[in-house]
Amino acid sequence: MQKLLIVGCGDIARRILPRLRGHYRVFALLRDPSQREFWRKNGAIPVLADLDQPDSLQRIAGLADIILYLAPPAAADKCRVTGGGRDARTSALLAALARGWSLPQRIVYISTTGVYGDCDGELIDETHALRPATVRACRRVDAERQLRAFGRRGVVVSILRAPGIYAADRLPIERLRKGIPALYAPDDVYTNHIHADDLAMLTCAAVRYGRNNRTYNATDDSQIKMGDYFDLVADGFGLPRAPRLSRREVEERLSPLQFSFMSESRRLLNLRIKQELRVKLRYARVEDGVAAARMERNSWCS
Repeated sequence: MQKLLIVGCGDIARRILPRLRGHYRVFALLRDPSQREFWRKNGAIPVLADLDQPDSLQRIAGLADIILYLAPPAAADKCRVTGGGRDARTSALLAALARGWSLPQRIVYISTTGVYGDCDGELIDETHALRPATVRACRRVDAERQLRAFGRRGVVVSILRAPGIYAADRLPIERLRKGIPALYAPDDVYTNHIHADDLAMLTCAAVRYGRNNRTYNATDDSQIKMGDYFDLVADGFGLPRAPRLSRREVEERLSPLQFSFMSESRRLLNLRIKQELRVKLRYARVEDGVAAARMERNSWCS
């Protein structure tokens, strides 16, 4: 049985884990010891280490045949210390893997569609030029480049570029309750989405079918503007719709981080995940996923 190491044990990793049991011997890299019990109880072997503490990563050298790399880059304040757009976490991980008696056979990395930057609402595929406009997106581009270089050592590297991830517990409910504004329709931007369960499925599909040094837009079929998405959630959950304001007014009210998500517009093509990863999305449109989320949240209250 092949050994598989999950690096970045958050929500998506927890959704992936049931799909792995019985097929792989699963290890989970954890920096919080309190999480050991959950992963051990669910069939994984905890490995205490921290991507921000490179010396702690020695124990993963040569440990696994397959790496699922789901961890984000370090927070912006740490990156100012470690070098701006350089992703030190990826550097530390790859350095540790390189010290093993053998390299992993495959790495699957979840990146972000933010690497494309603003595309002015155009339809784009994975061949589109990368024009990251934020520090966090620059760090993702750097991570992708490091992984591609590592792949030239005989490791199959597949990269999933994920857009906005949503699920029943990952909806803008609090944003709507607080009345945080959205943009007027003429100023609004196209946004892209993937349900968390579909992203978990895509990650597992990339383990089986992902091509070497290949990127995939891990997005659903929707072509929806951000304000319309907020309206969809508001209507589905009986909440007031977000007030619509001009771009200048919204920028004055939101933090630079919040506003940055309203400064990029793109529509993503996803033919590769269907043709090469052989998947059929459970929630092909964001309307389907929000409807399912409403039913799930209602069941929590019954």
